[in-house]
Amino acid sequence: METTEVVVIGAGPSGLAVGACLQQRRIDFIILEKEHQVGSSWRRHYDRLHLHTIKSRSSLPFRSFDRNYPRYVPRTLVIRYLEEYAASFDLKPHFGENVHAVRRQGNEWLIESTSKALRAPNLVVASGLNAEPLIPHFPGAEKFRGRILHGGAYINATPFAGQRVLVVGMGNTGAEIALDLCDHGAQTTISIRNGVHIVPRDLFGLPIQVVATVATSLLPLKINDALFPIILDFALGNLSKHGIKRPHQGILEQVVTSGKIPVLDVGTAKLIRDRRINVMRGLAEILEDGAIFADGEERRFDAIIFATGYRPGYQNFLHPDDSLGASSQGVGPPIYFVGFRNPVTGLLQEISKEAQSVANAIARGPT
Repeated sequence: METTEVVVIGAGPSGLAVGACLQQRRIDFIILEKEHQVGSSWRRHYDRLHLHTIKSRSSLPFRSFDRNYPRYVPRTLVIRYLEEYAASFDLKPHFGENVHAVRRQGNEWLIESTSKALRAPNLVVASGLNAEPLIPHFPGAEKFRGRILHGGAYINATPFAGQRVLVVGMGNTGAEIALDLCDHGAQTTISIRNGVHIVPRDLFGLPIQVVATVATSLLPLKINDALFPIILDFALGNLSKHGIKRPHQGILEQVVTSGKIPVLDVGTAKLIRDRRINVMRGLAEILEDGAIFADGEERRFDAIIFATGYRPGYQNFLHPDDSLGASSQGVGPPIYFVGFRNPVTGLLQEISKEAQSVANAIARGPT
């Protein structure tokens, strides 16, 4: 059985950031990645995806994005950045290693993957928020004659041109897929079960990420949550008359209590205001050629895309006690989770902070 100081699970942004930080501290580690390249989740995303956060606040530790990249970096350049990041720090993940069992034994972790058995006193779970797509069950789905897919399988709008397409869910993925579909000739409808907060990616010329960072540092949460709706109605228009209702919780309260970030709008709101994208209530039932919504209205569709999120996936190999951080409370060897918080100030910026904090904790050793 091979031994090392740290095993890192995942070679996406989180795993690579942790690897670079550990290397800077001369700590021995092994990165396990189930796919055969770094940044696998970014390679699966739809074509038009860009970072929703500015490049100056989205880089990983010790290496900025290329100065010639646009402010909001496109998917293809994010992938290039991750490849160059791994190469610049000589990170060499062990590819094709799907971790299927992790257990504690004394003061060490035993990790079993596709072809390896490893032993390490420290474990970092960096397998990502978007590991497994979630598609809720709806009555009648098995009878639908059109195409049903998860947003994770959506590439571009070409196969849907001229079709009637229902997008279920309006997080950032659902909103941008709907925008892409509408821009390329699909008759697009979004189904929204609950209220949703929408903010412009840029507010009065400033990135909303910068605005949120400044606002949260200057004013209490409740004051910000009282002011934001007034400002956003001015910037985006009142979307309530188009079927977009705000949740009872304010934007920042929702981020703090449930980790749910607002939709960063890149054009969907205007298409809703212009009635080029229809908004319907929550989906209730799927028919052979369409769907019925919560208010009883029925519509016909050729395709249904579920933008209904993901689950992390580490529950497939990690005992629930460990996934709750039991060992981080002084019971057994330490375990660290990186990349599972998505604050309003940006996931990649948070990953950079977490990676450095975790590497520092490992370098200090048990306390």
